[in-house]
Amino acid sequence: MDSHIYGVSKKTLLLFTLLCLSVSSISALPHQNKTGNSTGTGQMINSNSVLVALLDSHYTELAELVEKALLLQTLEEAVGKHNITIFAPRNEALERQLDPEFKRFLLEPGNLKSLQTLVLFHIIPQRVGSNDWPGHKSNPSRHTTLCNDHLHLITKNSGKKVVGSADVTRPDDVTRPDGVIHGIERLLVPQSVQEDFNRRRNLRSISAVLPEGAPEVDPRTHRLKKPEPPVRAGSPPVLPIYDAMAPGPSLAPAPAPGPGGPHHHFDGESQVKDFIQTLLLYGGYNEMADILVNLTSLATEMGRLVSEGYVLTVLAPNDEAMAKLTTDQLSEPGAPEQIIYYHIIPEYQTEESMYNAVRRFGKIGYDTLRLPHKVAAQEADGSVKFGSGDGSAYLFDPDIYTDGRISVQGIDGVLFPEVEKESTSVKKSVSSVKVATTKPRRGKLMEVACIMLGTLGQDSRFTTCQ
Repeated sequence: MDSHIYGVSKKTLLLFTLLCLSVSSISALPHQNKTGNSTGTGQMINSNSVLVALLDSHYTELAELVEKALLLQTLEEAVGKHNITIFAPRNEALERQLDPEFKRFLLEPGNLKSLQTLVLFHIIPQRVGSNDWPGHKSNPSRHTTLCNDHLHLITKNSGKKVVGSADVTRPDDVTRPDGVIHGIERLLVPQSVQEDFNRRRNLRSISAVLPEGAPEVDPRTHRLKKPEPPVRAGSPPVLPIYDAMAPGPSLAPAPAPGPGGPHHHFDGESQVKDFIQTLLLYGGYNEMADILVNLTSLATEMGRLVSEGYVLTVLAPNDEAMAKLTTDQLSEPGAPEQIIYYHIIPEYQTEESMYNAVRRFGKIGYDTLRLPHKVAAQEADGSVKFGSGDGSAYLFDPDIYTDGRISVQGIDGVLFPEVEKESTSVKKSVSSVKVATTKPRRGKLMEVACIMLGTLGQDSRFTTCQ
């Protein structure tokens, strides 16, 4: 161990003194290190080095590849030993013109060797300026790169300088005492890296085969079921909308194929929020909007249906109609959901399409999301009338919202299925029958006895026979 003077070893003090006295003695100092490690390879890089110029230049994509390839120390050693030449592709060639799959391959951790080979393929351990390029009448010059591969430098008849398969767009773009940087139009890919990429890509395609299930037999024909034809993009979903609605707690239906599906071509959640916001901005439909906002599960289900490719038409009662709802109509569990379900038609209808239909056919029955009830529509007073009798409603504000997936039509009343009206009348009749049954009734046996006594001409003493 060396003795210390005020916290500094004698050897350190001696090195500092020799460094100040003579530059030539610096090369001899590493041999005095007792550990045997030479300090010559660990010298600090010069701020005027071509390597520093590359990291600070506009070739940011290549500089980033150098850092990701962990080649900074290797290039520092090369700069210390040689005068190097760097062929730097422009950023556009690495950002937009490079195959994304090939770029993903280079940046995978398991392909670090290929990335290092690619970067070192752009560096020659020799200074080759634009004046050192072979003329267009001369043979191509062959140079060995830092990855022990070869690059050919030629000059075309037009005077354009070429390295490998890339044109030199900015010759002598950056010049430093220990090297030069030439800007080129594209990335240079060595043959070994290209073969490695092709081999990995083929292995990936072989290993990514999806497993297939056992063939299914049709129980009716006892033959193998043929696969269904693929659904074209933009076609309606295969599943009925009722099967795609929110399932019960036992079993969930399969997702509906078609546009949207796993690729989410339609953003149903945003569209539902958009039409609710439109109701608020339109004015007069705040109650309907509040119900949809508070019934989060219903709004979520509508968004999911639209995302899976289904279309919906919402008959929206205005605020005056919603104010007429009684407490009894809303107090039963699930009543608000059932009311809204009866106002949603699983079709895309506009004012024009509905009016043309009722004018042509007189009366139309539209399916609703509240199975099995339908809502009737007919022409009345030059408009479309929904329902019948006291529970009818007119198309009041047509086409409040139409985006191709969701259509919102404003109406001036709240609709209820005909069955509910009949059930209300049945309840009233049942209550009247109960009142009638409070009177005393005669049994069958007593009636027979009274008839026999009457035929014999004898008056019965039973009060029930009188």
